[in-house]
Amino acid sequence: MIDPDHRATNSQIKTFVRSAQRALGIPGEINVLITSSREMRRLNRDFRGKDEPTDVISFPAAQNGKIAGDIAISRDIAWQNAKSLGHPLTTEVKILLLHGLLHLAGHDHESDNGEMAALEQKLRARLKLPTGLIERTTTNQRARGGRTGQMSKRLNSSEPSRRSMVKKP
Repeated sequence: MIDPDHRATNSQIKTFVRSAQRALGIPGEINVLITSSREMRRLNRDFRGKDEPTDVISFPAAQNGKIAGDIAISRDIAWQNAKSLGHPLTTEVKILLLHGLLHLAGHDHESDNGEMAALEQKLRARLKLPTGLIERTTTNQRARGGRTGQMSKRLNSSEPSRRSMVKKP
């Protein structure tokens, strides 16, 4: 992935994924797909029954130790978020990757009473990232009177890995 304004390289993303993966203690290979909102809509519809694009979806793999899972990210939504928040596209992709990795590690912000948000905040500081996805979504939700905008999704671990569709970072 190349951001024409910031010239990020795939190696920066790979390095980030490895660092975040180590920080979370996630063993195994993680595959990343950065794709269009159209494809994210299809994935969200096919795997979650929601016919709308989303920013990030995590696909945990079966517990085999070799593959931790897959993460799909909408480059369109990441680009919009990066522009509106005033940071590089690479930074936004890292924020989405961290969120997806937390889901691969078994965290679920929809049911954990803030545990994932607290861990995300701690890891953001450690990995030198700005405001995280949960924090942004919670702030946006309050501003809209309770309804969230884009929100990442985690597929339960019974879903098959989408390895065939996902490119390595």
